[in-house]
Amino acid sequence: METLTVSSVTVALAEIGDKTQLLSLFLATRFRNKWAIIAGILVATLLNHSASAWLGTWLADYLQSRFGQGLIAISFIALGCWLLVPDKDDSEESSLQKYGAFVAATVLFFLAEIGDKTQVATVLLGAQFDSIVWVTLGTTLGMLAANVPVVFAGDYLMRRLPLNGARWTAAAVFIGVGVYELCTHVLLPGS
Repeated sequence: METLTVSSVTVALAEIGDKTQLLSLFLATRFRNKWAIIAGILVATLLNHSASAWLGTWLADYLQSRFGQGLIAISFIALGCWLLVPDKDDSEESSLQKYGAFVAATVLFFLAEIGDKTQVATVLLGAQFDSIVWVTLGTTLGMLAANVPVVFAGDYLMRRLPLNGARWTAAAVFIGVGVYELCTHVLLPGS
């Protein structure tokens, strides 16, 4: 249950103000069928995050040493710092729009997630928890929790959400996890 909860909360926080959340807003302004957009986000996230969680669990086998655990901890801290850098809205008109909301959302969201902060977070969570299924489910729930409201009430929410506060909170969570992991597995193992 811890894996599901931590994965959901950290990704939901990391997603606030992220480029994929901006993509959700873009898609919501282009298509009327909100449920097709959400289905596309779900499919893209499941595909992307299951591969990312698998990569993380595969890497975990090679990161069991104190050095490897330190590398994971430092990666969480670095990701927390990266979250402090706001994303730019790079969504633009796409030829995929002619295929409808589901196809456009699936393809654009999948591509936008490649190398994104939440994908990196999913790899790290997979390495930390060594569970493809629970990390994928958790990160997917986090993505949906952050993006579904934007699809339905995007303009209203984006004007009212304190994006800087959310970004700082997400950064603090990731840095906190990194510091905790660094202290418990590297600096003070067995304490």
